[in-house]
Amino acid sequence: MDDLLLTASEGAVRTLILNRPSRLNPLSIEMMAALNAAFQDIEQDDSVRAVLLTGAGPGFSAGADLGMQVSGPLDLGNIIDAYYNPLVRRMRALPKPIVCAVNGVAAGAGMNLALAADIVVAGRDASFAVAFIRIGLSPDAGGTYFLPRLAGDARARALAMLGETISAETAEAYGLIWKIFDAEMLMTEALTIATNLAAKPAQAIAAMKAAFNASASNTLDQQLDLERDIQRRLGKTADFFEGVAAFMEKRPAVFGGKPG
Repeated sequence: MDDLLLTASEGAVRTLILNRPSRLNPLSIEMMAALNAAFQDIEQDDSVRAVLLTGAGPGFSAGADLGMQVSGPLDLGNIIDAYYNPLVRRMRALPKPIVCAVNGVAAGAGMNLALAADIVVAGRDASFAVAFIRIGLSPDAGGTYFLPRLAGDARARALAMLGETISAETAEAYGLIWKIFDAEMLMTEALTIATNLAAKPAQAIAAMKAAFNASASNTLDQQLDLERDIQRRLGKTADFFEGVAAFMEKRPAVFGGKPG
């Protein structure tokens, strides 16, 4: 299982690389188990302040592993409950920023895995496809949650129901990704973004993730109260004092707070 997911650390950035390039990194049960374990380790490692997720070879991920033999009814819900949903929940709840660098194809659950990250960048040659309709399924791995919130309801329905492949440029125009880079510069630029995030005030990043997550179901009044409570807590941190001091002294801030 270990070679299905490569891990590396550079400073405070932990890089996770889906590593089954010959099949465009399908999300097998073993791959999902490895991802869940890797993110669980990241949760507990205070030396990691940002995550970079990408795929080895010519594609990010073609989606679920369809190499299994299907000869009759299959309870896919059990697999989703055991592997997919825990991973998506873990990524969204992680109090550390996740950057996803999409190289080549991102399809089906592979596309939705990318959208579960905080910041998604793509190579100019990348492509995206919801794809589930092609095999008689509906989107999982958070697709029906992320797509309408990022691209809008009309585009989400068309992308899912038609199953068409869209380019990186179209994905950017739809608001599905943050930026496009030339393919040969993608990993360099993605690592730069992750390194930049790792140097930001960790508690503020964690609070932002929690606030954005809550905004999906909160009323405006609830969200305003949450913002107040967050600022009350952050206003007492060493990172806030450092940020204000650095601003007044016209120097770069050096943040040292732990995620939390």
